[in-house]
Amino acid sequence: FPQATLLGMSTASTATPPAPGTTSDTVTEDYTSDLPTRRNTLLGMVAALVGGAVLTLAAWYVLRLTSWPAFNTSNMTYALSTAVTIVTLVAVGGLCLAWLFDEQGAARRREAGGDPTIRRPRWRVILTYLVAYLSPAALVISTTAIPLSATRLYLDGVHIDQGFRTQFLTRMATTWANQDMNYIDLPTYYPLGWFWMGGRLAELLGIPGWEVYQPWALVSLAGVACLLVPVWQRLTGSLPVAVGVALVTTCIMLVMAPEEPYGAIAAMGAPAATVLAGRALRGRWFAIIGTTIFLGVSASLYTLYTGVVALSVVAIGTVFAILYYRTIRPVVRLAFVGFGSLAIAAVVWGPYVWLTLTGHPSDGSAAPNYLPVDGAQLPVPFLSLSVVGILCLLGLIWLVVRASDYDARSMGIGLIGFYLWSIASMVATLAGTTLLGFRVDTLIVLQMATAGVLAIAELRLLGLDALYPEQLSARARRSVTILMVLILCGAGLVYAQQIPVQNQRAIDRAYSDTDGYGERADRFAADAGRYYPRIDEEIRSHGHDPLDTIVLTDEINFMSYHPYFGFQAFTSHYANPLGEFTARNEAIERWAVDSWESTPEEFLADLDDTPWRGPDVFILRGTVDGPVGDATDAGWKSHLAEDIYPNNPNVRYRGIFFNPEVFAEDLWHITQIGPFVVASRVKDGV
Repeated sequence: FPQATLLGMSTASTATPPAPGTTSDTVTEDYTSDLPTRRNTLLGMVAALVGGAVLTLAAWYVLRLTSWPAFNTSNMTYALSTAVTIVTLVAVGGLCLAWLFDEQGAARRREAGGDPTIRRPRWRVILTYLVAYLSPAALVISTTAIPLSATRLYLDGVHIDQGFRTQFLTRMATTWANQDMNYIDLPTYYPLGWFWMGGRLAELLGIPGWEVYQPWALVSLAGVACLLVPVWQRLTGSLPVAVGVALVTTCIMLVMAPEEPYGAIAAMGAPAATVLAGRALRGRWFAIIGTTIFLGVSASLYTLYTGVVALSVVAIGTVFAILYYRTIRPVVRLAFVGFGSLAIAAVVWGPYVWLTLTGHPSDGSAAPNYLPVDGAQLPVPFLSLSVVGILCLLGLIWLVVRASDYDARSMGIGLIGFYLWSIASMVATLAGTTLLGFRVDTLIVLQMATAGVLAIAELRLLGLDALYPEQLSARARRSVTILMVLILCGAGLVYAQQIPVQNQRAIDRAYSDTDGYGERADRFAADAGRYYPRIDEEIRSHGHDPLDTIVLTDEINFMSYHPYFGFQAFTSHYANPLGEFTARNEAIERWAVDSWESTPEEFLADLDDTPWRGPDVFILRGTVDGPVGDATDAGWKSHLAEDIYPNNPNVRYRGIFFNPEVFAEDLWHITQIGPFVVASRVKDGV
């Protein structure tokens, strides 16, 4: 390949790209004809973000009005999903093909000494930009929103981790404050950026926090996916290439990490961030600001990906400072980026960090204590026999061949940083933890696939002309362009139409889990969750406001749907370290054991004799009118979760039993609701 950057320029001059329509020694067709100005880039970013979000929200609202069958009981929604995907890709492919023909026509006129200006009808320019900027949102709608249209829940329903995420969103829908999802009077440990904004959408739509999870996940994924188009258009100077990168990124993310939307939107920007970082450390202030904002916002959404990208940024800065410039200027710029991004992240992290630094008791985080089989293997997507595998292989080749190019080198260093994080995570198991390396697989695939799109674009533009300069006429180049667009659209369709199938289990759970109204979307009989609304009514009837009530229960999904505070998080992995998970477990077990030897008054005193505010309500498994025996055959049951890392699964649940006799009628309101015993403290006058 000729020596060129992502913008198609000679490596001898990287400060500014050639103006549209000017000649170049290395290209026949101009690769930078769509390069927007900084102002237009910012306007495009706002338009794409807002447009993608509004389009997706409108589509969700319309789909909500339908009465289509469940995805797990009918193929109807799958067929509609595929149809919309086809229309999206055909529209994008057709308009991009016409766009490329216009550029080829200008190149031919330039070679003939004529007017090199690219001429396009205004209506087609507007339509192309509209479709290009919104096509990622259309893909999110077709592959995810339509399959979920008959359920109120998002992917995975409220299974395991999704239950905690739903609890957090339910909490944020009730407050504007920096509040932990579970423990009262504590700031959050998990970044609240995405959840806080979701809470505001819940208020705007007038629906509960748990119900806004699906539309907010779809809206945020679609908006950020559309945002990638103007970002990559600025980085590459080509609208078709930018659309290709955005659509590939969207498809991969919807397969690899759609259940964690707040992490997905951070990961989608990682490849662009590595390119921006390289330019920032070479002194481009626009890139410095962009990198700073990305890292700051990313840290407010998902700290793992921020840490991985930040490590890569440091590596890029070190390489440029030591090997190329032999000056500390990149390090100074790196410090600016670091302090600037930390200032942005402090808005979210400040309260937690302050309590930690001022000596608040802490257990330490157990979140990294998870090692699935993916975390014990090094990902090599470029050897996979799939569409993405081929794309990653092309990307790897491009990164190696283009190693002398600043932007490609930045992406390559970033990829090495991602791999180093994955390996370091495996080594960290010796220290009794991990770095959650299995999550980095997504970044590795995205980085290589993005490079693969750039490789294909450059191959079409430069490669064939370099190999067969005298055998490719203008008509032949036109045929090659048509063929490549058809192949890429076909490959994209093959991959995109499989997204609902790849997410089949997650979609099934969204239909089979009981929602906050006590219903299952597939119309089968609901599980014990159908009693949650009645439990909520019972607790409220005795004067307990959910926003000032602490519940002790192992029914974690109850608090996913209702904004009560929990005395204990259900597992240590999602527990705030400031909540002292281990000490609370010990207190709960002591209460259960002592309940068989205590009077009702002593038991109540024990609940209040802790460093934390005690439970106002117990939700336990048992029977109100059952015989009273001992702690093994007639007690009211709950469970304690224990971290057993490095085992996989990494959580063990142990049953504990409370003596029903300590819940005296003059101190507690006792009610049987389904299989649950609900014990609410008696309040004055209620």
